Amino acid sequence: MILELLLLGKTKDTYLAHGIDEFSGRLSHYCRLSLRYLKVKKKLGRTVEADVGEEGRLLLSQIPAGNLVVALDSTGRQFTSEELARQIETWELRGEKGISFLIGGPLGLSPAVVARADLVLSLSKMTFTHDMVRLFILEQLYRAYTIKAGEKYHK
Repeated sequence: MILELLLLGKTKDTYLAHGIDEFSGRLSHYCRLSLRYLKVKKKLGRTVEADVGEEGRLLLSQIPAGNLVVALDSTGRQFTSEELARQIETWELRGEKGISFLIGGPLGLSPAVVARADLVLSLSKMTFTHDMVRLFILEQLYRAYTIKAGEKYHK
């Protein structure tokens, strides 16, 4: 199974980029992982809603055919780390070929992306920057795989 993160733009903060690289490397020992950075074209004079809509269309257009879609949004379902590990195992047992994790930009995800998702996942009731969410989901995916493997990382 391939885990794919579709990301709008590059990670701006160096310390977060280093963390993303670290957990991407760790996670790649357990699964196939793809981080796809999508170029967002901003247009002057466009409304916030139009920007979010354009970002949503870009994300949706990049989902590989047949992939399960997980949208990261504050309105979504929250899992414990153990529950996420069981969910990944369920997807693997079902034979899912790929999971696309969609992370919005600074303005969040469009309603169309949330509506398209097979699962809407919330990492917390608190608000995080979209760059932090990239690191947090990678760490949680890594943690889930170490739980599945019975390793010590998860305490």
